[in-house]
Amino acid sequence: MAESRTAAVNAVLKRIKDENIEMVDFKFMDFPGQWQHFSIPASQLKEDSFEEGFGFDGSSLRGFKRIDESDMVIIPDPSTGFLDPFIEMKTLSLVGDVYEPVTKEKYQRCPRNIAQKAEAYVASTGIADTAFFGAEAEFFILDDVRFDTNGHSSFYFIDSREGRWNSGRNEEPNLGYKPRYKEGYFPVPPTDSMNDIRNMMVRHLINAGIEVETQHHEVATGGQAEIDLRFNSLTAMADDLLLFKYIVKNTARYYNKTVTFMPKPLFGDNGSGMHTHVSLWKDNKPLFYGNKYANLSDTALNFVGGILKHAPTLCALTNPTTNSYKRLVPGFEAPVNLAYSQRNRSAAIRIPLYSSSPNAKRIEYRTPDPSCNPYLAFAAMLMAGLDGIINKIDPGEPLDKNIYDMPPEELKNVPSAPASLEEALAALERDHSFLLKGDVFTGDVINAWIDYKFSREVQEMALRPHPYEYALYYDV
Repeated sequence: MAESRTAAVNAVLKRIKDENIEMVDFKFMDFPGQWQHFSIPASQLKEDSFEEGFGFDGSSLRGFKRIDESDMVIIPDPSTGFLDPFIEMKTLSLVGDVYEPVTKEKYQRCPRNIAQKAEAYVASTGIADTAFFGAEAEFFILDDVRFDTNGHSSFYFIDSREGRWNSGRNEEPNLGYKPRYKEGYFPVPPTDSMNDIRNMMVRHLINAGIEVETQHHEVATGGQAEIDLRFNSLTAMADDLLLFKYIVKNTARYYNKTVTFMPKPLFGDNGSGMHTHVSLWKDNKPLFYGNKYANLSDTALNFVGGILKHAPTLCALTNPTTNSYKRLVPGFEAPVNLAYSQRNRSAAIRIPLYSSSPNAKRIEYRTPDPSCNPYLAFAAMLMAGLDGIINKIDPGEPLDKNIYDMPPEELKNVPSAPASLEEALAALERDHSFLLKGDVFTGDVINAWIDYKFSREVQEMALRPHPYEYALYYDV
């Protein structure tokens, strides 16, 4: 391990010299789930920089340190380098881990540290040595976004030349090719007006070292899109997803457009999910293939059982915004039903059947959305599944029926995801002992997450009148 890290460090320093790189940019994650960064001249990056790191003020980052203990250190990971195509000067970007400056230990609230501890824990159990994740993050490409809220007014306005709501607008000329509501899946150009933009996103992703499987228009009107990345190990997949969001947003900006990963930015059409594929391997052999339902193994079924048992808790991390629950509404297409099925996309867990290969056998958890912090979300999903394996949790019978055809008396027996972020946080408070195993999550992390989300988001939303309340109640 030490030899490979030394080789990676030498490769970074050699690349800086050979490619005349002028700046080095360090990217790292805050607690809620957004990349932060700062840059140094390339001449300042030395071999010992990968041991000593660089200091910064942790009190200025959301969810990190108080001002009286604010000094933090970031140590770059030499295996994560990529040329940043959106910075004018030639810049090499490196993802970093956050450390305590006195103890030189990784900061327990550093999300990337939590993901790394989850990977170490699965190996320590002897169950598996690798957890693979593949995330499909949907998003909207928009032309205009405006919003404001204050003591006497509140509004948002989004617009897209592709939005069906603009079919009657004078666009000098309006060419009419605008996807119908809920009919934006796979139309060819000119109805799909975003193909070239998505192709450019794919080019940047590939150049940054990310393997892309496909890109396409998604179901909603108004520029909904999806670009699928090839699976990777847990921490690497979270790294890839953050780089993916960075590239997607900045590519859109180049075209004078804007991207949002909000789960439900548009009323009356599909929201954006992040279907997440998971499989466990040991000694280069897949553990989820077997002779049970949908060619799953007992290990896989128990993993499913753990996910379903702890799904309300997971929602606090996989669907961590108040907006997430505008998407997770029963009776629509969102996967709120806590069940599993080999083809039913209304179930929370689907078993994909595209391939009969044992290596391709995996589960797809459909409830998460792209507003999550992927390090925390993936780690929590892994811990829930491992709890299912360790305790041999039975997932129950699969749900292969069309949920929309089920009578109410039968549907009431199918549990649902929480209806709000507040409910999900309450579930996390009640049920989190499985997350503490192996010191992957700590009590401090759990409490800090609940406190942050409740005080900064749930409570703040509850205090403010909603614009639609005026339509409902102004004349009471």
